[in-house]
Amino acid sequence: MKKKAQAALEFLTTYAWAFLVILLMIGALAYFGILKPSKLLPDRCNFGTEIGCVDYKISATSDTFDLRLKNNVGETIIIVADGITLSSESATSYACTIDSPALPYTWTSGTTEDFSFSSCNSAAAGSIAGEKGKVLITITYYAAKSGSTYSHEVHGEVFSTVV
Repeated sequence: MKKKAQAALEFLTTYAWAFLVILLMIGALAYFGILKPSKLLPDRCNFGTEIGCVDYKISATSDTFDLRLKNNVGETIIIVADGITLSSESATSYACTIDSPALPYTWTSGTTEDFSFSSCNSAAAGSIAGEKGKVLITITYYAAKSGSTYSHEVHGEVFSTVV
């Protein structure tokens, strides 16, 4: 009877050591950042079909945010005053001051425009240089021929490595 108990105990001990080694390996991978999923995800910029995202840059060192967008609406639109809102998913929302273009802005169909923001609160919003950061963007506009009564919103996001 004692030999069966000893065999069972050795069997369980062998599995316990193997389980402990696996836990140590997972801990080492997590410590060195290999298991960090945000490092594996690619940079991206997503908007609705009305606005095309051409290029983007989030900078924590200079507290700026640059965005190059294309008007795909098919007609001239007007971005209303205070029509571009930036935010984030962190407790402190991402906020910036728009430098160019001045709002309200008349945007011709099919053209590309650079939107520059400064005085961003990158550190407070959790954007750290070398890490991935996400900026949520809302643009409010209306068609020039329709008037401000028929305003529309398009939502987008930039998920990129912060420089």
